[in-house]
Amino acid sequence: MATMGSLIGLVNRIQRACTVLGDHGGGGGGSLWEALPSVAVVGGQSSGKSSVLESIVGRDFLPRGSGIVTRRPLVLQLHKTEGGQEYAEFLHAPRKRFTDFAAVRKEIADETDRITGKTKAISNVPIQLSIYSPHVVNLTLIDLPGLTKVAVEGQAESIVQDIENMVRAYVDKPNCIILAISPANQDIATSDAIKLARDVDPSGDRTFGVLTKLDLMDKGTNAVDVLEGRQYRLQHPWVGIVNRSQADINKNVDMLAARRKEKDYFESSPDYGHLAHKMGAEYLAKLLSEHLEAVIRAKIPSIIAMINKTIDEIEAELDRLGRPIGGDAGAQLYTILDMCRAFDRVFKEHLDGGRPGGDRIYGVFDHQLPAALKKLPFDKHLSMQNVRKVISEADGYQPHLIAPEQGYRRLIDSSLSYFKGPAEATVDAELKRFPTLQSDIAAAANDSLERFREDGRKTVLRLVDMEASYLTVEFFRKLPTEPEKAADKNTPKKQLSAMLDEDPALMGKRDALVKRLELYKSARNEIDSVAWK
Repeated sequence: MATMGSLIGLVNRIQRACTVLGDHGGGGGGSLWEALPSVAVVGGQSSGKSSVLESIVGRDFLPRGSGIVTRRPLVLQLHKTEGGQEYAEFLHAPRKRFTDFAAVRKEIADETDRITGKTKAISNVPIQLSIYSPHVVNLTLIDLPGLTKVAVEGQAESIVQDIENMVRAYVDKPNCIILAISPANQDIATSDAIKLARDVDPSGDRTFGVLTKLDLMDKGTNAVDVLEGRQYRLQHPWVGIVNRSQADINKNVDMLAARRKEKDYFESSPDYGHLAHKMGAEYLAKLLSEHLEAVIRAKIPSIIAMINKTIDEIEAELDRLGRPIGGDAGAQLYTILDMCRAFDRVFKEHLDGGRPGGDRIYGVFDHQLPAALKKLPFDKHLSMQNVRKVISEADGYQPHLIAPEQGYRRLIDSSLSYFKGPAEATVDAELKRFPTLQSDIAAAANDSLERFREDGRKTVLRLVDMEASYLTVEFFRKLPTEPEKAADKNTPKKQLSAMLDEDPALMGKRDALVKRLELYKSARNEIDSVAWK
């Protein structure tokens, strides 16, 4: 079996790759990012949500202030290290390591403003932050904007509903674990986080309840009924948290020292002493990490099924759009020659029309030629009166032969024009992906037809003179070979590239599909290699 944290680390890597490609969460549905289990942190304004996250990390790194401070989802990926210096990395600044966590706080604020501006607006585009430390467990948490009941000055009236919609987009997913944070000094029945969790997870299977501000409850009261599940039952245990006080924050009390202070509080409390072993930020982090690992493992079959289904869909779409072409001249030349061979094949099918040997050509001379000859005015032209007239107008009494040459000329023109249609249709069907190559092959085919027009005219007239009935089929089979000559191996690379130009939007769509396909195949291989070790 995989070691603890290995699956979470794998999910972290896949989620980062998804975010780079824009295949991230946010409620769009259908993405690999959304299929992977995650922990969403939900709470109302002033519930202590940010303080809980900082307690889990053991670092003071989140922006603070009044009103809505978290205005974009923060995907927080924690990586446990064996030692060394703690540091943080942002996905949007991959080559920059932050060892000063005050700078991390500023970067979160700056990156939020980059998308939302200096307003109090929100955005569902996530910020992805990875923290490497020996003081954390392997865990991924998504910090979401705090639920609010009223819009404040500078916010749109829709902000209340907008925030709820954003939060719901995450917690509605069946693979999302909900960390519902509520302050203990308020009635649990009015908790925004619990109300939302009850709506999307009525059975409580996906919800972990967290009570903050236990030390701020009125004297003589406690939250034991909530923590022991008697007041509101969940399938998972409630966890109590004692965050740093505002005085501690103002004094920059070290987070690790705050953890020790929290532990002392529970162990010495007459109300919560019997629960001390399963209270506190450290216990919560370990509980979530173990549960997330178990959920990931249980969801592996459905994740693999979703990946396989998506791979099939992407492969089918790429088959429809056309596979990518290599940038080297050899690959480009191969593509052009392959298109020419396809042109050759389909053109021959047009000529054969179901009977090998040029059925359509036979049809022209079996049916169209006799019909055309019948329409010629032989009865008038060869009438006795006209013959007498010609003879009388002739110079002397030498014999004359009047052949219906014009009819044959018209037949040749119409016959050759008939073949232009199949040629153009073939080009459209096979080569519409490359407009320049399409026009080049169409021009080559038509040029060939034009060159052969005069040859054909002479041949037909010669056959007429010889009283023959058919043109040689092999003569017409030379036609499709012309485009291949245009794709000579010595064609310069620039000319090859010019022939294979495509619609930029189509190229962009194909490139995005190829990258997404590579991501999903890589994810499948990694999951298979890690899950069953």
